Amino acid sequence: MVSAKIENKVWHGIGVSSGIAIGQVKITDRSRVAVVETSVEKSEIPFELERLKKAMAKAKAELSSLKENIAAKRGEEHLHHIDTHLMLLDDTMLVGETSAIIEKEGINAEGALKRTLHKLKEFFSGIEDEYLRERSADVETVVERVLRNMVGKKQEPISTIDGKVIVAAHDLSPADILQIDKSRVIGFITDMGGKTSHSSILARALEIPAVVGLERITGGIEDGATVIIDGATGAVICNPDQETFREYLKRKQHYEYVERELLKLTDLPAVTLDGHTVSLKGNVEFIEEVPSIKKHGAEGIGLYRTEMLFFNRASLPGEEEQFNAYVAVVKEMAPSTVTIRTLDVGGDKIHTDLNLGDEMNPALGVRAIRLSLRQQEAFKTQLRAILRASALGKVRIFFPMISGVGEVRAAKAVVEEVKAELRAAAVPFDEQIEIGAMIEIPSAVIIADLLAREVDFFSVGTNDLIQYALAVDRTNEHLSSLYEPLHPAVLRSLKMVVDAAHAAGIDACMCGEMAGEPEYLPILLGLGFDELSMNAVSIPRVKNILRRCTRKEAEEVTAHALTFPTAQEVESYLQSVIAARFSDSFD
Repeated sequence: MVSAKIENKVWHGIGVSSGIAIGQVKITDRSRVAVVETSVEKSEIPFELERLKKAMAKAKAELSSLKENIAAKRGEEHLHHIDTHLMLLDDTMLVGETSAIIEKEGINAEGALKRTLHKLKEFFSGIEDEYLRERSADVETVVERVLRNMVGKKQEPISTIDGKVIVAAHDLSPADILQIDKSRVIGFITDMGGKTSHSSILARALEIPAVVGLERITGGIEDGATVIIDGATGAVICNPDQETFREYLKRKQHYEYVERELLKLTDLPAVTLDGHTVSLKGNVEFIEEVPSIKKHGAEGIGLYRTEMLFFNRASLPGEEEQFNAYVAVVKEMAPSTVTIRTLDVGGDKIHTDLNLGDEMNPALGVRAIRLSLRQQEAFKTQLRAILRASALGKVRIFFPMISGVGEVRAAKAVVEEVKAELRAAAVPFDEQIEIGAMIEIPSAVIIADLLAREVDFFSVGTNDLIQYALAVDRTNEHLSSLYEPLHPAVLRSLKMVVDAAHAAGIDACMCGEMAGEPEYLPILLGLGFDELSMNAVSIPRVKNILRRCTRKEAEEVTAHALTFPTAQEVESYLQSVIAARFSDSFD
């Protein structure tokens, strides 16, 4: 039941794509199908299995048709997301598990499919990594499409929406987002979703202001109401009064002006006033993100996450599938460097024979390089694909969760094995490919001088380093105040890593979230990082600060910051520096 009109009703969600949109809301039905589980007679089981089969075939045909239409109108650069959903419809677990439930439990196809979805959602909910945890949304979207086909529930296509509106929906699929005509849809808001869902990633890639995770907003606003959405802060204001409307109109104009000004920096070098260069690169997970990082001035890719190739499937990706994925990104970025991280996930998070069973503490368990070294055939398959891709562009490899020299040497030995196999088969690859280590565990920080002798570069993953150094679960809302990037222990750790790298003559890089925060730039520059890798929209903002200060000035700021005993004091000092020198860059 929609409540009476209230001016300036504010909702708070997750801002996933920056920008401010002001317009009338168009509520689009993307609600979940209500499923009633019923028992069926044994004689009816074949009929239910056939219903499941037909509904899945229809879903596949719908997505294939959408893919063709979108490719014709928009091109093929964003179709990976639809391919992921098509692949899920062929997933043996999704189909096999549901069929088995129908046969074993004697229930209708809808009920069985919902049970399978519940199992999969439970599986995903236990994943620590946010990027991987939110892949459950893909499974849910696919299941909902199949359920709609079973019950005959149709949806209004996004492509038919007319007028300049903000779309509100329970959830939007990647296929929905790809049908958006930006001249008609100026933003969207949803009850469901998170920052790293496919739809959110696409919204950022297509630069559509969006706020998700609003929980019940579609039931709390009227169709046609005036709405303001702030994709940066996650605020949604319904029925704004004149003063609020004018304020946000000014903000919108200012935001768009700043964006235009920052994009003027795209082709300018990332160099300080006293001539010191820092390489600014982008973090990507999908090829669809590459155009955006290039548009925002990335000099290459500092982190290409490969986990999504291994997720939402019953079997491991083969060498050719991986090779094609890596080559697509390498060619798109050429002649710039693409830094590929090997699989960074636990075996318990992949539905394959890599499954090692339940672990008491998966964050400290068999994951990342530990998993790769235990499952060397799968590791070699990935390395072969990466090495083959290196023949077609500049590629670097780095290994996650390195805790000691032994792991680096063991991983490099596997690389050498694969190189020898490729040479014997006359398969080309870059003989001089650089090998790096991800520094995200305190032990790696302590022996950084020893590790630096074994690799060609370091890449600091601050997300996990902060978590492990401070013993704080960054996903635990009760401990969020203790997750402090400016904690003296973190700053000292970063200094140890950079100093060790430079003493050995290798580059010190950073690919964690800390790299993309403009206010941290003076300290990271002062510490001496050679490369910072981040999300697309952060690149020009970080470059703007970099080009307005000197390295000497940054070193002085950092030296002073290192004297403070608490994160709060460091932050207070840094804010005073920012206010004095760069306040206009943080409007």
